[in-house]
Amino acid sequence: MRAIWKGAVSFGLVSIGVKVYSATEEKDIRFHQVHRDDGGRIRYKRTCSVCGEEVSYDDIAKGYDIGGGEMVILTDEDFAELPLTSSKAIDVLEFVPAEQVDPILYNKAYFLEPESSAAKPYVLLRDALADSERVAIVKVALRQREQLATLRVREGVLLLNTMLWPDEVRTPDFGFLDEDLKVRPPELAMASSLIDSMAGEFEPDAFTDDYRAALQEVIDAKIEGREVVQPEEEEAAPAAAVDLMAALKASVERARVARGEAPAGEAAEPTPITSARSAQQAAKAAKTTKAPAKKAAAKKAPAKKAEPAKKAAAKKTAEKKAAKAPAKKAAAKKATPRKTA
Repeated sequence: MRAIWKGAVSFGLVSIGVKVYSATEEKDIRFHQVHRDDGGRIRYKRTCSVCGEEVSYDDIAKGYDIGGGEMVILTDEDFAELPLTSSKAIDVLEFVPAEQVDPILYNKAYFLEPESSAAKPYVLLRDALADSERVAIVKVALRQREQLATLRVREGVLLLNTMLWPDEVRTPDFGFLDEDLKVRPPELAMASSLIDSMAGEFEPDAFTDDYRAALQEVIDAKIEGREVVQPEEEEAAPAAAVDLMAALKASVERARVARGEAPAGEAAEPTPITSARSAQQAAKAAKTTKAPAKKAAAKKAPAKKAEPAKKAAAKKTAEKKAAKAPAKKAAAKKATPRKTA
């Protein structure tokens, strides 16, 4: 990386020499305008609308249109005389809780690297800022423009986020804001349920620029002379919901199925998506349960081995009969009268 600015962070009476680097870069695929027939680059000439002559960069100045065809011309000397007190300094104004800074104000991000002699005070400010759980509000002049910015810690490095001035943020002026639109509690509850079912942890690496990847594939195919393979068409966006509650219920169910969770109760009406997936799951379940069912039947078969129990019962009855037989004989003897001489 190449430093775009050198200066110092003014932290009370402490001055920390730093270099500023762009922390982000755009990955857009850029094109040149060319002549369709021969591929020649299209060039643009800087010409004066008054005299018609081509103008070099050295002869170009900045002009401010005051209306009525009049223009105020400003030179480099005019800009040099402006009172930019923070031209070579990042002045810390105050420290505030990060949540008090509206994200809409953030503009561009820059890394700050300490000069070799300023490493220790740099680390001191970094650690103190991290412990405070606050961000520093600073003023800095970049590219001849004074800007409001924040300083915070990211991955052990001080990060400078330039900000828009409050008067640069537009006020929304839309008709629906004046309408008396009321949301019913069941609708709000269902919307909250949808948010809960789609909740997760933000992992930036999980998201990709599919359009840029497909465009790069087209360019690579053109270079190599390969056939360009058309990417799969994305699912069409659903039409505007007519029944809001039905759309919310279907959305909640779809989100749960996507997470692998069971649909929310049998009372909810199945959507075409869940019906198809339920059929697939039932088919899989049928395949997996056939084999265990046979095994279970096989296991139940030995249960018929009730023969020993029956034999034991027969044995007991036989023993009872055997016990009763002598008793009968004894009774018969007693009943027989003795012969007398």
